[in-house]
Amino acid sequence: MENIYRGKTKDLLQDEQGKTYFHFKDDMTGKDGQFDPGANQVGLTVEGSGKANVTVSKYFFELLEEKGIPTHFVEANIDENTMEIKPAKVFGKGLEVICRFVAVGSFIRRYGLYAESGMPLEGYVEFTLKDDDREDPLINEDALEILGILNEGEYAKIKQLTRDISTIIKEDLATKGLSLYDIKLEFGRLAGSDEIVLIDEVSGGNMRVYKETEYVNPLDIVHYL
Repeated sequence: MENIYRGKTKDLLQDEQGKTYFHFKDDMTGKDGQFDPGANQVGLTVEGSGKANVTVSKYFFELLEEKGIPTHFVEANIDENTMEIKPAKVFGKGLEVICRFVAVGSFIRRYGLYAESGMPLEGYVEFTLKDDDREDPLINEDALEILGILNEGEYAKIKQLTRDISTIIKEDLATKGLSLYDIKLEFGRLAGSDEIVLIDEVSGGNMRVYKETEYVNPLDIVHYL
């Protein structure tokens, strides 16, 4: 297979038939040997992390497909750490959408004058640009449309999809005794149809999960599925 793009934690491959795949690596984002899903550089390599991420992604993509959520997922090969995907185009140079159920992390750093750590947020949704140099800034609906990143009406559609997806995952984790505090998702337009679909991955590194009051290591989530 031809490697057509090298990412931080996974590569984009294409085979002789033109099918597209993610290959999940054992590299993880972080700093000084500590994992940080929000970091903009590879900070460590953990054997088995690629397999854990493709396993969790496969589980949640299949669950979401069963619930009628449109995604780019086709199938996954756990033994080879690969996931076949439908080609899709990202919004602008990349857009991330976060759904928060509990106030922690950057939400408290931004709004600590008004918010307390641990307060419920009931599915609060925020959009950020994928921009390492500017530390992934927040962006609102008007700016997304003015800059031509989203068309009119797409903000509301993505926001609702984000809430629907996050609620499905939250409820599934709850059956396993886990609490979803927040989750980061990505969307794109499916090649050939422009349908808005969930893209990228849905792995432990995309979400903040707790078991009672204890934070669950992202690589340990696979053991609960």
